Amino acid sequence: MSSMFGKPRTSSERPPQSPLPECNVAILGCRGAGKSALTVKFLTKRFISEYDPNLEDTYTSEELVDQQPVLLRVMDTADQDGPGNCERYLCWASAFLVVYSIDSRKSFEGCQRYLEVLALHARGCQRRCPVLLLGNKLDMEQYRQVPSAEGMSLASRFGCLFHEVSACQDFSRVQHVFHEAVREVRRQAERSPPARPLFISEERPCPPVATQVVLPTHHSLATCTFNTLSTVNYKEIPSVAQAKLVTVKSSRAQSKRKAPTLTLLKGFKIF
Repeated sequence: MSSMFGKPRTSSERPPQSPLPECNVAILGCRGAGKSALTVKFLTKRFISEYDPNLEDTYTSEELVDQQPVLLRVMDTADQDGPGNCERYLCWASAFLVVYSIDSRKSFEGCQRYLEVLALHARGCQRRCPVLLLGNKLDMEQYRQVPSAEGMSLASRFGCLFHEVSACQDFSRVQHVFHEAVREVRRQAERSPPARPLFISEERPCPPVATQVVLPTHHSLATCTFNTLSTVNYKEIPSVAQAKLVTVKSSRAQSKRKAPTLTLLKGFKIF
């Protein structure tokens, strides 16, 4: 049985012809770190204790961050044993949340591999996306295996923000992390200069330009003048559209342009 939940929206405040700015957030981490629990907590304010670890999907929610509306898309990834087939989210996401469990040294070591992949991707494409390192399951403090100092040190090493949260306790802290990702995307956009247009040469007829070419006078050849054409012109290359992978679970209300709701997938158990 599937259940549908949704957050109340005030869509009447925004004209339908004005599209919302978008922000794509991918949640990365090893199995058991609590990625799905964090996703559902943020979208529904509810905590799940059981879910399908092989399930991956993308959800959409309209959020108000610092009094500015944004269409937030969250990809709950399902890598099995560390980074694999990374292209599906590396080229899609605007920001990344890398999650580990504070009661699992293995999940902490696994998230380091994700940070290395993200750093390598940023150097290769020269596009820096904000990264937030999250220590989840703060409610399991008595079983902690990863001190906060280690999490902060790892985040400092890779130049990303660091937070510790609990998917089963405080909703406000979970919400703050997702909203902070949106803020970082906005700050990055403000810091990045606008892209300069690229130009290529294009063959196009131009008025002839007379160029004098002097030939040697061997064999009674006279000095001659030839007309040559300058054919170099420039044309602006249109910007390449960015492909977006979005598989959003939606309710029938969305098809009628009503407030969006979240359809939890089969396997989620809500408490």
